[in-house]
Amino acid sequence: MSQPLAGIRVADFTHVMAGPFASHLLRLLGAEVIKIETPGRGDAMRYYGADRQYDGMAPAFIAVNCGKKSITLDLKDPDELAMARDIVDRCDVMIENFRPGVIGRLGLGAEEMRARNPELIFCSISGYGQSGPLRDWPAIDNIVQATSGMMSLGGNPGDPPMRVGFPVVDTLTGQTAAFAILAALFRRAREGGGEFIDVAMLDATLAFMASAVVPFLVTGTPLERTGNVGYSGQPTAALFEAGDGRMISLGVVQQAQFEALARFLKREEWLADARYANADLRRINAEALQAEPPGRPSILTGRIALRSARCGKAAPSATERTMP
Repeated sequence: MSQPLAGIRVADFTHVMAGPFASHLLRLLGAEVIKIETPGRGDAMRYYGADRQYDGMAPAFIAVNCGKKSITLDLKDPDELAMARDIVDRCDVMIENFRPGVIGRLGLGAEEMRARNPELIFCSISGYGQSGPLRDWPAIDNIVQATSGMMSLGGNPGDPPMRVGFPVVDTLTGQTAAFAILAALFRRAREGGGEFIDVAMLDATLAFMASAVVPFLVTGTPLERTGNVGYSGQPTAALFEAGDGRMISLGVVQQAQFEALARFLKREEWLADARYANADLRRINAEALQAEPPGRPSILTGRIALRSARCGKAAPSATERTMP
């Protein structure tokens, strides 16, 4: 694929994960990204967690900042602020994720910078938006996982709320911001003129959770926590231990897939059992079905499951992997 954003220049005033991931996606599409950091320590992500041993170049930082140009500027120094403004004047896009109001107090607010550069696309990323009653609330990934209700959906029934194990909110917020910026660039190419984009982590998260949020809004019934069972609720769309001790994730939700799984496991009697005749009955009789193989079938090994996932005739499956 060619680089569709070749020739587009981005002034990146973001830090940690959500903002840097947005500009990272633009860079992958060919944009020139200039990252502006505070002198001294720079982006805090350089030193996060167990990555401190890497002397300011933590792998998690590199993952979302590789390929960017970099400069340090003290935005409270008048001369260096003037340099920052000059950079933005020469850019197509500016992204920032300071707390609402901070970038304006520094002299780089959307109104001022768009007055200097009318074609500028200015994107602000924050926890709860640039206006409204929650605008001043601090927000990081795990906070928004909680306030969005995401943590209430993971884990098994009766367990405490469960955080997703990587910064999913930061990532999907960055993806949302990049998507909005691309739309603004497309509109600018057709009609001219810049844009102001306000991306809230909470808004982006709820949009990505539509399959859980909308059913609740329609029915008033919260989505049940199902652990490792898939969204379909099918007992054959879950995680199982195979005969060789490896964990197997099955995605058997359609009738043809269930029939293929039964034949693959040599359990043809399932096909004649009225309890398993269709998806609704299998859901009702989930406990009985899961008490049989593939609870721990000696035939279902990780190697065989991988082959079956590739052949197209048997059930979708894959061995579970760890990080690393």
